[in-house]
Amino acid sequence: MTATTGAPKSLDDLQVLLKDDNKIKVAGVDVDGVLRGKFMSKSKFLSAASSDGFGFCSVIFGWDIHDGLYSRELLISNKANGYRDILAKIDLSTYRRIPWENNVPFFLVSFYDPDTLKPLSVCPRGTLSKALSQAGEYNWNCIAGVEYEYFQFSETAHTVAEKGFTNLTPLTPGMHGYSLLRTNLNSEYFNDLFDVSNAMGIEIEGHHTETGPGVFETALAYTYALRMADNAQLFKFVAKSVGMQNGIMPSFMAKPWGNLPGCSGHVHVSLRDRSGKNVFALPEYELKTGRANAAYQDTKFMSQEGEWFLAGILDGLTDVVPLLVPTINGYKRLVGGETFWAPNAVTYGYDSRAASIRIISPPSVPPSATRLEIRVPGADMNPYFTLSAIFKLGLRGIALKLALPSPPITQYGDGPGLKPKSEVVRLATSLEGATKQMMRPGSVAREVFGDEFVDHYGGTREHEVFLWNQAVTNWEVERYLELA
Repeated sequence: MTATTGAPKSLDDLQVLLKDDNKIKVAGVDVDGVLRGKFMSKSKFLSAASSDGFGFCSVIFGWDIHDGLYSRELLISNKANGYRDILAKIDLSTYRRIPWENNVPFFLVSFYDPDTLKPLSVCPRGTLSKALSQAGEYNWNCIAGVEYEYFQFSETAHTVAEKGFTNLTPLTPGMHGYSLLRTNLNSEYFNDLFDVSNAMGIEIEGHHTETGPGVFETALAYTYALRMADNAQLFKFVAKSVGMQNGIMPSFMAKPWGNLPGCSGHVHVSLRDRSGKNVFALPEYELKTGRANAAYQDTKFMSQEGEWFLAGILDGLTDVVPLLVPTINGYKRLVGGETFWAPNAVTYGYDSRAASIRIISPPSVPPSATRLEIRVPGADMNPYFTLSAIFKLGLRGIALKLALPSPPITQYGDGPGLKPKSEVVRLATSLEGATKQMMRPGSVAREVFGDEFVDHYGGTREHEVFLWNQAVTNWEVERYLELA
Protein backbone atom coordinates (compact mmCIF):
# COMPACT_ATOMS: atom_id res chain seq x y z
CA MET A 1 0.00 0.00 0.00
CA THR A 2 2.85 2.42 0.74
CA ALA A 3 5.61 1.00 -1.46
CA THR A 4 7.29 3.27 -3.96
CA THR A 5 7.56 2.41 -7.64
CA GLY A 6 10.28 -0.19 -8.16
CA ALA A 7 10.65 -1.01 -4.46
CA PRO A 8 12.11 -4.51 -3.98
CA LYS A 9 9.75 -7.17 -2.64
CA SER A 10 12.48 -9.59 -1.58
CA LEU A 11 16.20 -9.74 -0.86
CA ASP A 12 16.70 -11.27 -4.29
CA ASP A 13 14.95 -8.26 -5.84
CA LEU A 14 17.19 -6.02 -3.74
CA GLN A 15 20.36 -7.71 -5.04
CA VAL A 16 19.23 -7.13 -8.62
CA LEU A 17 18.21 -3.55 -7.91
CA LEU A 18 21.62 -2.67 -6.47
CA LYS A 19 23.77 -4.65 -8.90
CA ASP A 20 25.45 -1.54 -10.33
CA ASP A 21 25.75 0.38 -7.03
CA ASN A 22 28.56 0.45 -4.48
CA LYS A 23 26.93 2.59 -1.78
CA ILE A 24 23.46 3.37 -0.44
CA LYS A 25 22.16 6.34 1.54
CA VAL A 26 19.86 5.66 4.51
CA ALA A 27 18.10 8.00 6.91
CA GLY A 28 15.70 8.00 9.83
CA VAL A 29 13.70 10.81 11.41
CA ASP A 30 14.20 12.32 14.87
CA VAL A 31 11.55 13.96 17.07
CA ASP A 32 12.13 17.38 15.48
CA GLY A 33 11.52 16.01 12.00
CA VAL A 34 15.19 16.17 11.02
CA LEU A 35 16.54 13.47 8.70
CA ARG A 36 19.52 11.72 10.32
CA GLY A 37 21.41 9.39 8.02
CA LYS A 38 24.58 8.30 6.27
CA PHE A 39 26.13 6.40 3.37
CA MET A 40 26.58 2.63 3.78
CA SER A 41 28.67 0.29 1.68
CA LYS A 42 26.59 -2.14 -0.34
CA SER A 43 27.88 -5.15 1.60
CA LYS A 44 27.03 -3.53 4.95
CA PHE A 45 23.63 -2.47 3.68
CA LEU A 46 22.74 -5.94 2.36
CA SER A 47 23.83 -7.50 5.63
CA ALA A 48 21.58 -5.12 7.59
CA ALA A 49 18.67 -5.63 5.21
CA SER A 50 18.83 -9.39 5.70
CA SER A 51 18.94 -9.19 9.52
CA ASP A 52 17.34 -7.23 12.37
CA GLY A 53 18.97 -4.04 11.11
CA PHE A 54 22.09 -2.14 12.10
CA GLY A 55 23.26 -0.10 15.06
CA PHE A 56 22.51 3.63 15.07
CA CYS A 57 23.62 5.93 17.88
CA SER A 58 20.67 6.67 20.16
CA VAL A 59 21.91 10.21 20.72
CA ILE A 60 19.64 11.38 17.90
CA PHE A 61 16.92 10.90 20.55
CA GLY A 62 19.07 12.53 23.23
CA TRP A 63 19.83 15.84 21.57
CA ASP A 64 17.89 18.66 19.98
CA ILE A 65 17.57 20.13 16.49
CA HIS A 66 21.06 21.71 16.83
CA ASP A 67 22.71 18.62 18.38
CA GLY A 68 22.64 20.04 21.90
CA LEU A 69 22.05 17.48 24.65
CA TYR A 70 18.70 17.89 26.37
CA SER A 71 18.77 20.03 29.50
CA ARG A 72 17.56 17.05 31.52
CA GLU A 73 18.18 13.44 30.62
CA LEU A 74 15.33 11.51 29.06
CA LEU A 75 14.59 7.83 28.75
CA ILE A 76 15.89 6.83 25.34
CA SER A 77 19.46 8.13 25.32
CA ASN A 78 21.41 9.31 28.36
CA LYS A 79 24.65 9.02 30.35
CA ALA A 80 23.32 6.09 32.34
CA ASN A 81 22.92 3.91 29.24
CA GLY A 82 26.06 5.33 27.63
CA TYR A 83 24.16 6.80 24.68
CA ARG A 84 24.01 3.24 23.44
CA ASP A 85 23.05 2.09 19.97
CA ILE A 86 19.48 1.47 18.94
CA LEU A 87 18.43 -0.70 16.01
CA ALA A 88 17.72 0.87 12.64
CA LYS A 89 15.58 -1.37 10.44
CA ILE A 90 15.60 -0.67 6.72
CA ASP A 91 12.18 -0.29 5.11
CA LEU A 92 12.65 -1.66 1.61
CA SER A 93 9.27 -0.27 0.54
CA THR A 94 10.70 3.27 0.76
CA TYR A 95 13.22 2.80 -2.07
CA ARG A 96 14.06 5.90 -4.07
CA ARG A 97 17.05 7.31 -5.92
CA ILE A 98 18.41 10.79 -5.28
CA PRO A 99 18.64 12.60 -8.65
CA TRP A 100 21.17 15.27 -7.59
CA GLU A 101 23.52 12.65 -6.04
CA ASN A 102 24.15 10.56 -9.15
CA ASN A 103 20.93 8.61 -8.50
CA VAL A 104 22.33 6.94 -5.40
CA PRO A 105 19.78 4.49 -3.88
CA PHE A 106 18.00 5.80 -0.80
CA PHE A 107 15.95 4.04 1.89
CA LEU A 108 14.25 5.19 5.09
CA VAL A 109 14.72 3.34 8.36
CA SER A 110 12.62 2.99 11.51
CA PHE A 111 14.13 2.69 14.98
CA TYR A 112 13.72 -0.23 17.40
CA ASP A 113 14.69 -0.98 20.98
CA PRO A 114 17.75 -3.30 20.88
CA ASP A 115 16.56 -5.31 23.91
CA THR A 116 12.87 -5.85 23.15
CA LEU A 117 13.14 -5.51 19.35
CA LYS A 118 9.93 -3.46 19.56
CA PRO A 119 9.48 -0.09 17.82
CA LEU A 120 11.13 2.71 19.76
CA SER A 121 8.39 4.57 21.62
CA VAL A 122 9.23 7.95 20.07
CA CYS A 123 10.37 6.87 16.60
CA PRO A 124 8.22 9.04 14.32
CA ARG A 125 7.68 6.35 11.66
CA GLY A 126 6.98 3.71 14.31
CA THR A 127 4.56 6.00 16.14
CA LEU A 128 2.56 6.61 12.97
CA SER A 129 2.60 2.91 12.05
CA LYS A 130 1.06 2.07 15.44
CA ALA A 131 -1.60 4.72 14.97
CA LEU A 132 -2.50 3.38 11.54
CA SER A 133 -2.79 -0.18 12.85
CA GLN A 134 -5.82 0.97 14.86
CA ALA A 135 -7.65 1.72 11.62
CA GLY A 136 -6.76 -1.79 10.46
CA GLU A 137 -8.96 -3.15 13.23
CA TYR A 138 -11.90 -1.73 11.25
CA ASN A 139 -10.44 -2.93 7.93
CA TRP A 140 -9.88 0.70 7.00
CA ASN A 141 -6.91 2.53 5.53
CA CYS A 142 -5.82 6.02 6.62
CA ILE A 143 -5.44 8.46 3.73
CA ALA A 144 -3.82 11.90 3.93
CA GLY A 145 -2.51 14.87 2.02
CA VAL A 146 -0.18 17.68 3.14
CA GLU A 147 0.13 21.26 1.88
CA TYR A 148 3.24 23.29 2.71
CA GLU A 149 3.71 27.05 2.53
CA TYR A 150 7.35 28.16 2.72
CA PHE A 151 9.49 31.25 2.21
CA GLN A 152 12.49 31.32 -0.13
CA PHE A 153 15.52 33.47 0.59
CA SER A 154 18.38 34.45 -1.74
CA GLU A 155 20.77 33.19 0.92
CA THR A 156 23.01 30.27 1.80
CA ALA A 157 23.92 28.68 5.12
CA HIS A 158 27.07 30.84 5.12
CA THR A 159 25.39 34.14 4.28
CA VAL A 160 22.63 33.81 6.90
CA ALA A 161 25.28 33.04 9.53
CA GLU A 162 27.39 36.02 8.43
CA LYS A 163 24.31 38.27 8.66
CA GLY A 164 23.44 36.93 12.10
CA PHE A 165 20.14 35.66 10.67
CA THR A 166 18.94 39.25 10.15
CA ASN A 167 18.19 41.39 7.09
CA LEU A 168 17.70 38.34 4.91
CA THR A 169 16.88 38.87 1.24
CA PRO A 170 13.62 37.30 0.04
CA LEU A 171 13.77 35.55 -3.32
CA THR A 172 11.21 37.97 -4.82
CA PRO A 173 9.64 41.16 -3.45
CA GLY A 174 5.98 41.87 -2.80
CA MET A 175 2.76 39.93 -2.26
CA HIS A 176 2.05 37.71 -5.25
CA GLY A 177 -0.27 34.78 -4.48
CA TYR A 178 -1.04 32.50 -7.43
CA SER A 179 1.14 34.67 -9.65
CA LEU A 180 2.08 33.40 -13.10
CA LEU A 181 4.37 36.39 -13.52
CA ARG A 182 6.51 35.74 -10.42
CA THR A 183 7.21 32.14 -11.45
CA ASN A 184 9.09 33.49 -14.48
CA LEU A 185 11.69 34.67 -11.99
CA ASN A 186 13.91 31.80 -10.79
CA SER A 187 11.89 29.54 -13.08
CA GLU A 188 14.52 26.79 -13.17
CA TYR A 189 14.38 26.44 -9.38
CA PHE A 190 10.58 26.67 -9.34
CA ASN A 191 10.23 23.92 -11.95
CA ASP A 192 12.96 21.75 -10.43
CA LEU A 193 11.03 21.59 -7.15
CA PHE A 194 8.16 19.95 -9.02
CA ASP A 195 10.20 17.74 -11.34
CA VAL A 196 12.81 16.51 -8.86
CA SER A 197 10.08 15.71 -6.34
CA ASN A 198 8.33 13.53 -8.89
CA ALA A 199 11.65 11.85 -9.71
CA MET A 200 11.95 11.05 -5.97
CA GLY A 201 8.51 9.42 -5.92
CA ILE A 202 6.87 12.45 -4.29
CA GLU A 203 3.81 13.22 -6.38
CA ILE A 204 2.76 16.87 -6.36
CA GLU A 205 -0.86 17.91 -6.86
CA GLY A 206 -0.36 21.69 -6.99
CA HIS A 207 2.61 24.07 -6.92
CA HIS A 208 2.28 27.87 -7.01
CA THR A 209 3.29 31.15 -5.42
CA GLU A 210 1.58 32.14 -2.17
CA THR A 211 1.10 35.63 -0.81
CA GLY A 212 4.27 37.03 0.71
CA PRO A 213 7.79 37.83 -0.52
CA GLY A 214 9.24 34.70 -2.08
CA VAL A 215 6.54 32.37 -0.75
CA PHE A 216 5.57 29.13 -2.50
CA GLU A 217 2.88 26.60 -1.68
CA THR A 218 3.15 22.95 -2.65
CA ALA A 219 0.30 20.47 -2.20
CA LEU A 220 1.44 16.86 -2.06
CA ALA A 221 -0.89 14.34 -3.65
CA TYR A 222 -3.24 12.35 -1.41
CA THR A 223 -2.03 8.83 -0.58
CA TYR A 224 -1.77 6.29 2.26
CA ALA A 225 -0.82 8.07 5.48
CA LEU A 226 2.61 6.51 6.09
CA ARG A 227 3.64 7.13 2.50
CA MET A 228 2.25 10.66 2.84
CA ALA A 229 4.36 11.34 5.93
CA ASP A 230 7.44 9.99 4.14
CA ASN A 231 6.69 12.19 1.13
CA ALA A 232 6.13 15.24 3.32
CA GLN A 233 9.37 14.64 5.18
CA LEU A 234 11.35 14.08 2.00
CA PHE A 235 9.82 17.05 0.18
CA LYS A 236 11.61 19.34 2.64
CA PHE A 237 14.83 17.45 1.89
CA VAL A 238 14.25 17.92 -1.85
CA ALA A 239 13.41 21.62 -1.51
CA LYS A 240 16.44 22.38 0.65
CA SER A 241 18.77 20.37 -1.58
CA VAL A 242 17.50 21.86 -4.85
CA GLY A 243 17.65 25.26 -3.17
CA MET A 244 21.32 24.78 -2.26
CA GLN A 245 22.16 24.11 -5.89
CA ASN A 246 20.52 27.41 -6.84
CA GLY A 247 21.89 29.59 -4.04
CA ILE A 248 18.44 29.68 -2.47
CA MET A 249 17.36 28.79 1.06
CA PRO A 250 13.74 27.65 1.44
CA SER A 251 12.47 27.95 5.01
CA PHE A 252 9.68 25.92 6.57
CA MET A 253 9.84 28.01 9.74
CA ALA A 254 6.27 28.75 10.80
CA LYS A 255 6.58 32.54 11.23
CA PRO A 256 9.79 34.07 9.85
CA TRP A 257 8.23 37.55 9.53
CA GLY A 258 6.18 39.13 12.32
CA ASN A 259 4.01 41.29 10.07
CA LEU A 260 3.28 38.75 7.34
CA PRO A 261 1.24 35.53 7.17
CA GLY A 262 3.00 32.48 8.54
CA CYS A 263 3.71 29.18 6.83
CA SER A 264 1.06 26.52 7.25
CA GLY A 265 1.27 22.76 7.02
CA HIS A 266 -2.39 21.99 6.36
CA VAL A 267 -3.30 18.30 6.60
CA HIS A 268 -6.19 16.61 4.79
CA VAL A 269 -7.43 13.25 6.11
CA SER A 270 -10.01 10.57 5.40
CA LEU A 271 -10.52 6.82 5.80
CA ARG A 272 -11.12 4.22 3.11
CA ASP A 273 -12.43 0.72 3.40
CA ARG A 274 -10.74 -2.24 1.69
CA SER A 275 -12.78 -1.67 -1.48
CA GLY A 276 -11.48 1.88 -1.71
CA LYS A 277 -14.73 3.56 -0.65
CA ASN A 278 -14.40 6.74 1.39
CA VAL A 279 -15.69 6.00 4.90
CA PHE A 280 -16.56 9.68 5.39
CA ALA A 281 -18.76 9.76 2.25
CA LEU A 282 -22.55 9.58 2.24
CA PRO A 283 -24.24 6.85 0.22
CA GLU A 284 -25.95 7.93 -3.00
CA TYR A 285 -29.48 7.76 -1.57
CA GLU A 286 -28.71 10.39 1.10
CA LEU A 287 -27.06 12.97 -1.15
CA LYS A 288 -30.20 14.90 -2.05
CA THR A 289 -31.29 15.72 1.48
CA GLY A 290 -28.23 14.91 3.56
CA ARG A 291 -27.90 12.66 6.59
CA ALA A 292 -31.04 12.84 8.70
CA ASN A 293 -29.32 12.41 12.08
CA ALA A 294 -26.48 14.89 11.45
CA ALA A 295 -25.74 17.04 14.48
CA TYR A 296 -25.61 20.24 12.41
CA GLN A 297 -26.11 21.42 8.85
CA ASP A 298 -22.33 21.60 8.46
CA THR A 299 -21.98 17.82 8.93
CA LYS A 300 -25.08 16.86 6.96
CA PHE A 301 -23.16 15.63 3.92
CA MET A 302 -20.62 13.44 5.68
CA SER A 303 -21.16 10.02 7.25
CA GLN A 304 -21.81 9.31 10.91
CA GLU A 305 -18.28 7.87 11.14
CA GLY A 306 -16.94 11.11 9.72
CA GLU A 307 -18.82 13.13 12.32
CA TRP A 308 -17.52 10.91 15.13
CA PHE A 309 -13.99 11.24 13.75
CA LEU A 310 -14.35 15.03 13.72
CA ALA A 311 -15.69 14.97 17.29
CA GLY A 312 -12.69 12.92 18.37
CA ILE A 313 -10.23 15.47 17.02
CA LEU A 314 -12.11 18.34 18.63
CA ASP A 315 -12.35 16.49 21.96
CA GLY A 316 -8.59 15.95 22.22
CA LEU A 317 -7.21 18.86 20.23
CA THR A 318 -6.08 21.00 23.17
CA ASP A 319 -4.08 18.05 24.57
CA VAL A 320 -2.02 17.32 21.43
CA VAL A 321 -1.08 20.81 20.27
CA PRO A 322 2.71 20.24 20.69
CA LEU A 323 2.41 17.41 18.16
CA LEU A 324 0.90 19.84 15.64
CA VAL A 325 2.86 22.96 16.63
CA PRO A 326 6.23 21.74 17.97
CA THR A 327 8.34 24.91 18.05
CA ILE A 328 8.52 28.14 20.03
CA ASN A 329 8.09 30.05 16.79
CA GLY A 330 5.01 28.07 15.72
CA TYR A 331 2.86 29.82 18.32
CA LYS A 332 3.71 33.21 16.81
CA ARG A 333 1.74 32.02 13.80
CA LEU A 334 -1.27 31.13 15.97
CA VAL A 335 -1.31 34.22 18.20
CA GLY A 336 -3.72 36.57 16.46
CA GLY A 337 -3.71 34.04 13.68
CA GLU A 338 -7.31 34.54 12.59
CA THR A 339 -6.14 37.64 10.70
CA PHE A 340 -3.90 35.38 8.62
CA TRP A 341 -6.22 32.33 8.44
CA ALA A 342 -4.24 30.51 11.15
CA PRO A 343 -7.04 29.24 13.43
CA ASN A 344 -6.20 28.92 17.12
CA ALA A 345 -9.33 27.47 18.73
CA VAL A 346 -11.43 24.32 18.96
CA THR A 347 -13.57 25.19 15.96
CA TYR A 348 -14.87 23.55 12.79
CA GLY A 349 -17.08 24.48 9.88
CA TYR A 350 -18.19 23.52 6.41
CA ASP A 351 -15.63 24.80 3.88
CA SER A 352 -14.45 27.35 6.44
CA ARG A 353 -10.86 28.55 6.34
CA ALA A 354 -11.55 30.48 9.54
CA ALA A 355 -12.00 27.23 11.48
CA SER A 356 -9.31 24.94 12.85
CA ILE A 357 -10.97 22.02 11.08
CA ARG A 358 -12.50 22.61 7.67
CA ILE A 359 -15.14 20.14 6.52
CA ILE A 360 -14.84 19.44 2.79
CA SER A 361 -17.86 17.52 1.53
CA PRO A 362 -20.72 17.74 -0.97
CA PRO A 363 -22.02 19.91 -2.46
CA SER A 364 -18.60 21.56 -3.03
CA VAL A 365 -16.85 18.26 -3.88
CA PRO A 366 -17.92 14.77 -5.00
CA PRO A 367 -18.73 12.32 -2.16
CA SER A 368 -15.50 10.41 -2.84
CA ALA A 369 -13.49 13.56 -1.96
CA THR A 370 -15.14 14.06 1.45
CA ARG A 371 -12.44 14.83 4.00
CA LEU A 372 -11.31 17.01 6.88
CA GLU A 373 -8.62 19.67 6.62
CA ILE A 374 -6.77 20.31 9.88
CA ARG A 375 -5.46 23.88 9.66
CA VAL A 376 -3.63 24.23 13.00
CA PRO A 377 -0.21 22.79 12.04
CA GLY A 378 2.53 24.98 10.62
CA ALA A 379 5.09 24.02 8.01
CA ASP A 380 7.51 23.22 10.84
CA MET A 381 5.46 20.24 11.99
CA ASN A 382 6.83 16.70 12.17
CA PRO A 383 4.38 15.08 9.71
CA TYR A 384 4.57 11.66 11.39
CA PHE A 385 3.57 12.98 14.81
CA THR A 386 0.93 15.30 13.36
CA LEU A 387 -0.75 12.51 11.39
CA SER A 388 -0.45 10.17 14.39
CA ALA A 389 -2.29 12.64 16.60
CA ILE A 390 -5.03 13.31 14.06
CA PHE A 391 -5.77 9.66 13.33
CA LYS A 392 -5.49 8.54 16.95
CA LEU A 393 -7.94 11.22 18.07
CA GLY A 394 -10.31 10.60 15.17
CA LEU A 395 -10.37 6.83 15.65
CA ARG A 396 -10.93 7.36 19.37
CA GLY A 397 -13.94 9.49 18.44
CA ILE A 398 -15.33 6.65 16.33
CA ALA A 399 -14.65 4.01 19.00
CA LEU A 400 -16.39 6.11 21.69
CA LYS A 401 -19.05 7.48 19.30
CA LEU A 402 -18.32 10.95 20.59
CA ALA A 403 -20.77 13.78 20.02
CA LEU A 404 -19.55 17.09 18.65
CA PRO A 405 -18.57 19.19 21.71
CA SER A 406 -19.78 22.49 20.25
CA PRO A 407 -21.67 23.97 17.30
CA PRO A 408 -19.86 24.96 14.08
CA ILE A 409 -17.99 28.25 13.90
CA THR A 410 -20.83 29.98 12.04
CA GLN A 411 -22.96 29.78 15.19
CA TYR A 412 -20.54 31.95 17.21
CA GLY A 413 -20.55 35.73 16.97
CA ASP A 414 -22.13 38.91 18.26
CA GLY A 415 -25.56 38.77 16.62
CA PRO A 416 -28.91 37.52 17.95
CA GLY A 417 -29.20 33.77 18.48
CA LEU A 418 -25.43 33.23 18.27
CA LYS A 419 -23.19 31.86 21.00
CA PRO A 420 -20.73 34.49 22.28
CA LYS A 421 -17.25 34.25 20.80
CA SER A 422 -15.91 34.15 24.35
CA GLU A 423 -17.28 30.60 24.70
CA VAL A 424 -14.95 29.25 22.02
CA VAL A 425 -12.21 27.08 23.58
CA ARG A 426 -8.81 28.50 22.68
CA LEU A 427 -5.64 26.55 22.02
CA ALA A 428 -2.49 27.22 24.03
CA THR A 429 -0.65 30.36 22.96
CA SER A 430 2.85 29.11 23.79
CA LEU A 431 4.84 25.90 23.59
CA GLU A 432 5.19 26.00 27.37
CA GLY A 433 1.43 26.12 27.92
CA ALA A 434 0.72 23.51 25.26
CA THR A 435 3.32 21.13 26.70
CA LYS A 436 1.92 21.46 30.23
CA GLN A 437 -1.54 20.70 28.84
CA MET A 438 -0.27 17.61 27.01
CA MET A 439 1.75 16.29 29.96
CA ARG A 440 -0.85 16.77 32.68
CA PRO A 441 -2.18 13.61 34.37
CA GLY A 442 -5.20 12.23 32.57
CA SER A 443 -4.67 14.11 29.32
CA VAL A 444 -6.11 12.64 26.15
CA ALA A 445 -2.53 12.58 24.81
CA ARG A 446 -1.53 10.18 27.60
CA GLU A 447 -4.57 8.05 26.85
CA VAL A 448 -3.85 7.63 23.14
CA PHE A 449 -0.02 7.78 23.05
CA GLY A 450 0.92 6.32 26.44
CA ASP A 451 3.02 7.77 29.25
CA GLU A 452 6.43 6.79 27.85
CA PHE A 453 5.87 8.70 24.62
CA VAL A 454 4.34 11.75 26.31
CA ASP A 455 7.03 11.97 28.98
CA HIS A 456 9.86 11.74 26.45
CA TYR A 457 8.38 13.96 23.78
CA GLY A 458 7.14 16.41 26.41
CA GLY A 459 10.65 16.52 27.87
CA THR A 460 12.04 17.50 24.49
CA ARG A 461 9.54 20.37 24.28
CA GLU A 462 10.39 21.47 27.82
CA HIS A 463 13.99 21.67 26.65
CA GLU A 464 12.98 24.05 23.86
CA VAL A 465 11.14 26.20 26.39
CA PHE A 466 14.15 26.17 28.74
CA LEU A 467 16.45 27.44 25.99
CA TRP A 468 13.92 30.07 24.93
CA ASN A 469 13.53 31.36 28.48
CA GLN A 470 17.31 31.79 28.67
CA ALA A 471 17.56 33.67 25.39
CA VAL A 472 17.78 37.45 25.08
CA THR A 473 16.18 38.57 21.82
CA ASN A 474 16.74 41.61 19.60
CA TRP A 475 13.21 42.75 20.46
CA GLU A 476 14.08 42.89 24.17
CA VAL A 477 17.31 44.80 23.59
CA GLU A 478 15.61 47.33 21.30
CA ARG A 479 12.73 47.81 23.72
CA TYR A 480 14.53 48.01 27.06
CA LEU A 481 18.22 48.82 26.58
CA GLU A 482 17.91 52.61 26.66
CA LEU A 483 14.66 53.31 28.49
CA ALA A 484 14.32 50.64 31.18
